[in-house]
Amino acid sequence: MDTGTPTGWEVAVLFGGPADGVRMWVAERPRTIQVTRPCELEAPPNGMRAEALHIYRRDLRVKSEPLRYGFDGASP
Repeated sequence: MDTGTPTGWEVAVLFGGPADGVRMWVAERPRTIQVTRPCELEAPPNGMRAEALHIYRRDLRVKSEPLRYGFDGASP
């Protein structure tokens, strides 16, 4: 019976973009990882904030740890 609990964790490394070289643990080999980074705003009203969203896609050729995720500069 599938309980939705990850069966194992693996090491992944991000390549390129703003999170280049970051190592993390992932479960169930996600196809993408989203990384956010705060953006500075000039005189933001009432605590408004903005974040840049960066997408990293898993390199499907890598079959063992560390898994490799490459920066997708074309992602929105």
